[in-house]
Amino acid sequence: MVAFDSWLVAREPALQRLALLLTNDEHAAQDLVQTTLAKLYLAWDRLDDRDRLDGYARRILLNEHRSAWRRQWRRREVMTDDPPDVGQPAIEYDGSREAVWRFVASLPPRQRAVIVLRYYEDLSEAEIADALSISLGTVKSQASRALAALRTRLPEEMS
Repeated sequence: MVAFDSWLVAREPALQRLALLLTNDEHAAQDLVQTTLAKLYLAWDRLDDRDRLDGYARRILLNEHRSAWRRQWRRREVMTDDPPDVGQPAIEYDGSREAVWRFVASLPPRQRAVIVLRYYEDLSEAEIADALSISLGTVKSQASRALAALRTRLPEEMS
């Protein structure tokens, strides 16, 4: 039987990476992973299929992320005279990867989730549909729209 501690040590970096790619914010990603791990820990004793732990954790993380972007419209930003401190990026990329990531980060949340799961997590369209609880056609249309938007904007930034 896999102990939660050993699973956590092995898989937390991958969850952190996925959360950072989905949120494009280091602090939001950390909060998302902490919430995911808390929910996973509470369900740990009820999980029978230990071979599917990664998928279960990813599903929790995606559901939490989706819940966050569904309730974003309720949040209101508070304006202040002093801007917040800006931290250093967690991951440094070379110029071309940084440009591509800027494009991905600018996509709407659902399109960004589809692109991240497809090209960063290497999931199939069917797996993405299952993970996001959307239809296969929606996965395809969201990916198509996202890639079309990225293709039209890429030459602008590269010149």
